[in-house]
Amino acid sequence: MAESPNQTVSPLRITPLGGLGEIGKNTWIFQVNDEIMLLDGGLSFPTEEMHGVNLVLPNIDWLIENQEKIVGMVVTHGHEDHIGGIPYHLQRLRIPVIHGPRLAMALLEDKLREAELLGRTQLQTVGPRGTVRVGKYFVVEYLQNTHSMADSYTLAIHTPTGLVIHTGDFKFDHTPVDGRKFDYQRLAEHGEKGVLCLISDSTNAEVPGFTPSERSVYPNLERYIKEAPGRVIVTTFASSVHRLHMLLDIAQKTGRSVCVVGRSMLNMIAKAKALGFIPNFSDSLLQPVQAANSLPPERVLVLTTGSQGEPMSALTRIAGGDHRQVKIQPGDTVIFSSNPIPGNTISVVRVIDKLMQLGANVVYGRERGIHVSGHGAIEDQKLMLALTKPKFFFPCHGEYRMIRRHAQTAQEMGVPAENMLLTENGDVVELTAESMRVVDRIPAGVDLVDASRSTMVNSNVLRERQRLAEDGFVTVAVALTAQGTFAARPQISIKAVARSAETRNLEDMLRTALERTQSRFGEFRQPLEAGALGYQYDWMGIKQLLERTVKQVTREMLQSHPLIQVLLQTPLEAPVTSLPLAVATSA
Repeated sequence: MAESPNQTVSPLRITPLGGLGEIGKNTWIFQVNDEIMLLDGGLSFPTEEMHGVNLVLPNIDWLIENQEKIVGMVVTHGHEDHIGGIPYHLQRLRIPVIHGPRLAMALLEDKLREAELLGRTQLQTVGPRGTVRVGKYFVVEYLQNTHSMADSYTLAIHTPTGLVIHTGDFKFDHTPVDGRKFDYQRLAEHGEKGVLCLISDSTNAEVPGFTPSERSVYPNLERYIKEAPGRVIVTTFASSVHRLHMLLDIAQKTGRSVCVVGRSMLNMIAKAKALGFIPNFSDSLLQPVQAANSLPPERVLVLTTGSQGEPMSALTRIAGGDHRQVKIQPGDTVIFSSNPIPGNTISVVRVIDKLMQLGANVVYGRERGIHVSGHGAIEDQKLMLALTKPKFFFPCHGEYRMIRRHAQTAQEMGVPAENMLLTENGDVVELTAESMRVVDRIPAGVDLVDASRSTMVNSNVLRERQRLAEDGFVTVAVALTAQGTFAARPQISIKAVARSAETRNLEDMLRTALERTQSRFGEFRQPLEAGALGYQYDWMGIKQLLERTVKQVTREMLQSHPLIQVLLQTPLEAPVTSLPLAVATSA
């Protein structure tokens, strides 16, 4: 149990920065007095309107302001929505030590090495029933659980206020592929001693029954692979170590060599094999990807990334005929050992259509029995509640309807409605022995990572990209003389703007409107300082007049709001001007 120092200990404060009302970017703040412990640091992926955005992270401005209080981080497992944001946070944030499972820490070490951030923190591995002290107030015990990711854990967090169980991602798999079973005994022991609060995964809160064992997909995968007359291409999540383990075993049983396509999948197999989560198969089983074209088709199994139809993934490029090494051949069988994540269905269907058009036999769909979830359904959630017997309940990791349904399940299991909270990212929940309530709120927006993965996209840039995508772009280039007249006719460029027959001559209409403004340039003429002859122009004022004119005409004619850019060239010989030769702004 965490020791209480002599000073007065404040109630435990728990704040989710991500993972509530959404799937992804799971990040938690635990605070007692002046010490903060972080739990996980995940990311999510952009929606369609986030143009040019590669990754979505929780906003950490509040953590940056309070980083001197951070004493460490604990990690539940190695999925991207739990560790993918950590390298980006470490560029802006000080985290002295990160504790986590061996596989998660091995994957994180690679990420930090690639980002040249290895020296920014200490990585400490933890095994089943291992305990770590984080600062003065937190002692965290790692309890083996079962999930689609190998080496996954539920955390028992001992605090001065009481014991908090954070389930992490979980399901109750009684026949795990790697033989590492859920630690029911230790979980029940904590339940008997007293769990103050349970924070629990809500992803499948609307799904009845128990989630099937990962091993249940083995017979169906084996049947489809054995019956395929030619090459077999299987796509699944690169992080699904158990699935990869089974596919390697099936390939060996059916006499197929395995060619792996996709850097993330190659890396995952290498790490899992080195750490013993995938057994050592014969050296001849894994072959370079070039072998997919030279070996007899009935002796080839290709494992590839791209199960979610990601634009740059290997399978999407294969379906588009753009992959340099793997081309679809008539008679190929492509197996989707995955279900689309909400929001990805259209992308996945497009890839399936393209594969079929190229002559592949595509096996997909829930009814095929070739994929199971890694998250517990309603009966799994009931069992978790029964084992832990929490006084307070905090459903997490899910969209609002999932969290709400999970709360209903908790009520059915005897947790009073007044002892649970449905919160949002950023809500500060104060937990005492007698109460759980929201007492404050901190900023909890998102940070967007550009497609380059090296730059953050601020809200203004994103709005500009959205306007470009929706309404197009109008550029006007104007050159002025020292006498405040046009040196030449304004040059106009209109891009990605939908025009009707009435607006096809929009360039001429804009040019005419701009030329009419010339009669108003005198309003911007100013005398020089006392004793000097001549006058000067307020070039910026003229530029703003031109911008207003372009906006008015485009909005009246197009009934839309394209992005406007006015480039103003002013004379170098003008008596007084501090403006550069060209001034560009966006409206």
